[in-house]
Amino acid sequence: MEFKISKEFIAQIEQLISENKEQELQSLLLDVHFADIAEIMDELDSHEASYIFNALDSEITAEILLELDEDVREKILKKLSPKEIAEELDELSTDDAADIIAELPQERKQQVISELEDVEHAKDIVDLLRYDEDSAGGLMAKELVRVNENWNVLTCVKEMRAQAENVTRVHSIYVVDDENRLKGRLSLKDLLTTSTKTMISDVYIPKVDYVRVDTENVEVARIMQKYDLEAIPVVDELGRLVGRITIDDIVDVIKEEADKDYQLAAGISHDVEADDSILELTKARLPWLVLALFGGFISVKLLGLFDGAMKEHAELFFFTPLIAAMAGNVGVQSSAIIVQGLANDTLSGSLWARLLKEFSLSLFNGLILSFILFLGCYFLLDEALPLALTVTAALLSVIVTASFLGTFIPITLNKYGIDPALATGPFITTSNDICGILIYFSIAKAILGF
Repeated sequence: MEFKISKEFIAQIEQLISENKEQELQSLLLDVHFADIAEIMDELDSHEASYIFNALDSEITAEILLELDEDVREKILKKLSPKEIAEELDELSTDDAADIIAELPQERKQQVISELEDVEHAKDIVDLLRYDEDSAGGLMAKELVRVNENWNVLTCVKEMRAQAENVTRVHSIYVVDDENRLKGRLSLKDLLTTSTKTMISDVYIPKVDYVRVDTENVEVARIMQKYDLEAIPVVDELGRLVGRITIDDIVDVIKEEADKDYQLAAGISHDVEADDSILELTKARLPWLVLALFGGFISVKLLGLFDGAMKEHAELFFFTPLIAAMAGNVGVQSSAIIVQGLANDTLSGSLWARLLKEFSLSLFNGLILSFILFLGCYFLLDEALPLALTVTAALLSVIVTASFLGTFIPITLNKYGIDPALATGPFITTSNDICGILIYFSIAKAILGF
């Protein structure tokens, strides 16, 4: 059953801290999951969060560190000495320890690494710090179970027992040669049902999915999702087994990528959170607002080119918000579907085939919506036939154009290595607003004449 944090529970913790009742606090948090404790600490001030951290055992606090909000974690780490931080990291797997060290200032990194008691653990962490954080190397952990193809089953089992002591969860057993090159994987069922004298080279499965250290994290996520993998081995440039990536790391990647795309679609240029400073939030949001403002200036300028319409057909301007809104909505719909397909790697066929399909879809939808609009203008609003035809033709043209842009722009951005999620935000909305107004009044001028 999921643990629920209530205001009463937080108040109880704050009271125990204020009264310095450390043992009672430990008892209260004894059966609470470390992720829930991290959530509780995020709700407290830095002094109270540090009090809880110092009151608990390092086995728990090490896991809590990983779950804390970055700002809270930074404040706690600042209050710890390099030796105390090293004691926490000794309890963590290499990938998690490397993630925390990467957040420290350069001088503190060296101090903490020098305080790590397990030399091999320290070497593995340093090795992981060499890789880009957005690559498979930056995601992987060094802890895994590997066996040599030249061992027999009996030797293999003995070695696996020794290796498994340092591995929290054994997802797969990887087979390597004498040069540590990845050869395949070993089925636990085959290992248990085979004679102890059988050679591993006779029973291992040569087919194994893997990624290289420089593979981008989003590509790793795509591969693991496609093949439904709980873990995937990582090899270096020579094909040597250097680590593994587990599903919990990939879930974090997927979440971060989804958050980033969502913010891009909303017109936020880089990753921010609600609790960030006003300056950080402004830097992330202002560029797109400026773009929208310039787009508005262009729209105003375009309207000025058709000032004759204001004098002779003022009623045209009543429909301007409708045309602009429909252009933006259709464009966002089209681009959202394309961006989703690009992200999931499910977009197939040529660009022209995709555009033709989108044209057909938009034409069908446009005809239906235009017919509804015509009925509304002519019969409900009692507009003259020429005006009703103008608005109807403009809506159909705008829908087709917006759909085309919503399809073409994200595919083109993706082709040139630009995040296509940009095309689902203010960029596509502003572009379609401008195009919609231009198309609307151009058609009005052709039909009505002014």
